Amino acid sequence: MTLLKIDYVEFASGDLARSKAFFAKAFDWTFQDYGPTYAAMSNAGIEGGIQSDPAEASAAPLVILKAHDLEAAVTAVTAAGGEIVKPIFAFPGGRRFHFREPGGNELAVWSEK
Repeated sequence: MTLLKIDYVEFASGDLARSKAFFAKAFDWTFQDYGPTYAAMSNAGIEGGIQSDPAEASAAPLVILKAHDLEAAVTAVTAAGGEIVKPIFAFPGGRRFHFREPGGNELAVWSEK
């Protein structure tokens, strides 16, 4: 079997402009628009995009981001307009929290500390 690695993550969004603004402000990601309903993301650590056409959108996966400072990540998320849906909690291997960005995607951020 050939080893496969994650190569691209595509988010569904109910509001493309707000999703792009959120990710840019919270994480310094940049975007290239490909029409009115799609934007590719850069500077995110992995290739990906945001799809806002309801006919093309699939169920959103839970993507987990890694942070060195979890509390600073909470601050960045809330300052950019994100909603914490699961406050910081411990799990085997570290701690994490879940949040929802303005377009409706739920993501998580974890840290070893």
